[in-house]
Amino acid sequence: MMTPTPGAGDGTPVLFIHGLWLHPTSWFAWEKLFQEKGFSTVAPGWPGVADTVEASRAHPEAIANRGIDEVADHYARIIDEMPSPPVLVGHSFGGMVAQKLLGQGYGAAAVAIDAAQFKGVLPLPLSALKVAMPVFRNPANRHEAVSLTPKQFRYGFGNALSAEESDQLHSMWSIPAPGRPLFEAAAANFTRHSAAGIDHPDNRGPLLLIMGGQDHTVPESITKAEYKLQRGDGLTTDLTEFADRGHSLTIDSGWHEVADACLAWINKHVPAMA
Repeated sequence: MMTPTPGAGDGTPVLFIHGLWLHPTSWFAWEKLFQEKGFSTVAPGWPGVADTVEASRAHPEAIANRGIDEVADHYARIIDEMPSPPVLVGHSFGGMVAQKLLGQGYGAAAVAIDAAQFKGVLPLPLSALKVAMPVFRNPANRHEAVSLTPKQFRYGFGNALSAEESDQLHSMWSIPAPGRPLFEAAAANFTRHSAAGIDHPDNRGPLLLIMGGQDHTVPESITKAEYKLQRGDGLTTDLTEFADRGHSLTIDSGWHEVADACLAWINKHVPAMA
């Protein structure tokens, strides 16, 4: 499933990857902005995600039991059909998948926004555990899709927002999410061949990590640990912080500031293809 594109960009390709609990159409404003700047964009959903928020909520079983490797392979197949390697822009678990694909050579560059932790990242803040508790409280949720209540969404995504804006975003974009990626990430450092593992080749493309200083789901300690693991001689690895932002920073009223920072970085590090 691919979201309808809002314009006709034919320049450097950009592939947007959503994370848990958000529908891919939540990237629509980003697509419109990037296309206005000359990029070609696409925002495919995870395997099993329906074309609309309403249909995704009505059929949570379609996305249940989807793991990290299945999601990454899904996007790799899409990239294989693209005319050139895209810039990967991912949020949350989408940010982890973007880094995983970049390490496998599938992207020209990647922007990972509040990216979920991968194997080797040791910090596990209490707030992140609290966000995941609706999934972890029942081991059977590994094979199910779980929804967030407005209150749970406020804590995990909208804690830096007014209650009104958080509830509005929950109503607009929140969908059930598979529990399996959370269980895989939680066990990554105890699993030899974890789906949450990421390759670190010497020739990978440029990487920008973005963190929200108020994020409960992916606190800045996680992103800083990812940055340390991703740095390497001759590699472009940058870190940007939005100190007053939470996990909703790609969809809330301040999204444009984050998108502008991504555009500036991409224009600096990725040659134009138009």
